[in-house]
Amino acid sequence: METPQITAYLKTHCGWSAGVRAVLAKYNLPFTEKDIIQNPAFRWEMETKSGQPLSPCIEVNDQMVADVSGEELEDYLIENKLVQPSSEEPAVPINAPCADEQHTGAVRLRL
Repeated sequence: METPQITAYLKTHCGWSAGVRAVLAKYNLPFTEKDIIQNPAFRWEMETKSGQPLSPCIEVNDQMVADVSGEELEDYLIENKLVQPSSEEPAVPINAPCADEQHTGAVRLRL
């Protein structure tokens, strides 16, 4: 099975983004992470490629999988025969929103 080329447009702290990272780690898939919070240019790139503003967005072999949870990404990878199903448990929940405490602190951008 050939290793897919993956670019992940993720937020620094986000339940959905953590789920995507966990799925990619579960299958030991290398990927390029583009943090859309720390770098607004990556948000613009994601929105241009996906046609919408919601994240996470994952580009797999030049196919954009937009606004997905880790669970949805795992389903996509299996359905497209990019990975073999695994019963291994991921490190974090793969289908969970951000915890409320993640939104109570100030957001800092590096511009």
